[in-house]
Amino acid sequence: MHAQPSPTSSGDHVGQDGAERDVAFTFVQALATELSGGKVELPGFPHIVMRVQRVLSDEKADAAKVVRVIGSEPVLATQLIRMANSAALNPSGAPVADLRAAVTRVGVDTVRTATIAFAMRQLREAATLRGLEMQLGVLWRRSVQVASLCFTVARRLTSVNADTALLAGLLQGIGRLYILTRASRHRSLFCDAAAYHAIEQDWHLSIAAALLENWGIADEIVQAVHESENLERESRGAPGLADVLVVGTLLSEVNADTGALAAQVQCAKPLQRLRLDQLACERFLAESAQEVAALRDALG
Repeated sequence: MHAQPSPTSSGDHVGQDGAERDVAFTFVQALATELSGGKVELPGFPHIVMRVQRVLSDEKADAAKVVRVIGSEPVLATQLIRMANSAALNPSGAPVADLRAAVTRVGVDTVRTATIAFAMRQLREAATLRGLEMQLGVLWRRSVQVASLCFTVARRLTSVNADTALLAGLLQGIGRLYILTRASRHRSLFCDAAAYHAIEQDWHLSIAAALLENWGIADEIVQAVHESENLERESRGAPGLADVLVVGTLLSEVNADTGALAAQVQCAKPLQRLRLDQLACERFLAESAQEVAALRDALG
């Protein structure tokens, strides 16, 4: 015979639910205030991100200056050389031994990608985020998968620059990271996974766009990230970066679920624009699996 909850325990439960709703409401209000204020900054993100962004945006900066900035962070420099030597980004196999050669080999967008990847890994080790290692790991793996798929979609199926697609794919989850870092101050938000997921879905793309604008990321990438979950988006002409990002994001979510893929094929216009029916999607995923795995390995 199961014990019935006492009036006291029932009242405590109602009070707890009410408190969690209050925390969620207050949290969403704070997000709205930060977003409307126009200055969204990712707490704990290493300063090297902005330093690299500034030097890459400076038309007067030469390769030597870019190398000096990146070289000031040895872990980042090592990451960039590793990416320049990866099978995915260096199909010729010619070894890259120094930072200057790596910067020349991979180009501006991949330098940005390496910097963001480095910063996200650093953030995962932040003391303020202890206890959230699992959530950070899930978010990082998702970001890497989306980025890798965007690269292969762009390279194999469109004329979109694959390096730009890789960067955009990695940045697609930056709003989720922002929300997670903010939520770390209100741990009770994680007690209701459905409510937290709803907050994330409602806010992450707007926050991502605001962050990227603050960082001076190209408008094309900001717009593509903002539209990356819009399955109904219309466009004319050849498929663009936003189409690639929608497709890469979608494929990362339905990778092993043929039922979900079949449903999306019927309604996702960017899939149709790239002439990807269910069979074509499955064939693409199979044929690009090795390349995607190499990119995941390159990003670390």
